[in-house]
Amino acid sequence: MTSIESKTKKSNYEIEIKSGSGHTVLADEPIASGGKNKGMAPDEFLIAGLAACISATLEMYAQRKEWDLQVVHTSIKFIDGEKSNDIPSIQTDIRLEGNLDEDQKKRLMVIAGKCPIHKMLTTGMEINASLM
Repeated sequence: MTSIESKTKKSNYEIEIKSGSGHTVLADEPIASGGKNKGMAPDEFLIAGLAACISATLEMYAQRKEWDLQVVHTSIKFIDGEKSNDIPSIQTDIRLEGNLDEDQKKRLMVIAGKCPIHKMLTTGMEINASLM
């Protein structure tokens, strides 16, 4: 099971985040939102996780198939809805480097949509909150 713990810091909106695997990162809000921009904002963490998941999933798949995938580039944008009740969207652009034919590239694009984070974001999940 993956776990994260976070704790607010004294600086407005600065959050220390610790993973169960031993990594520590800072989150913060942009200056325009009252933060000090010391770390990524929560929406940036969300799409960063998607970028990492897509890249790793494609690398694993290509390695198993022994395909010459050398580099995966992702460009991901979180797009707010135009109106307050519009559903936001995520635009993902992927560039693949390596000696790959068109069929391999098409298959990798299908696989990109099967990474665990992509599945969570598109099929939904239950989030339960409790007071500790």
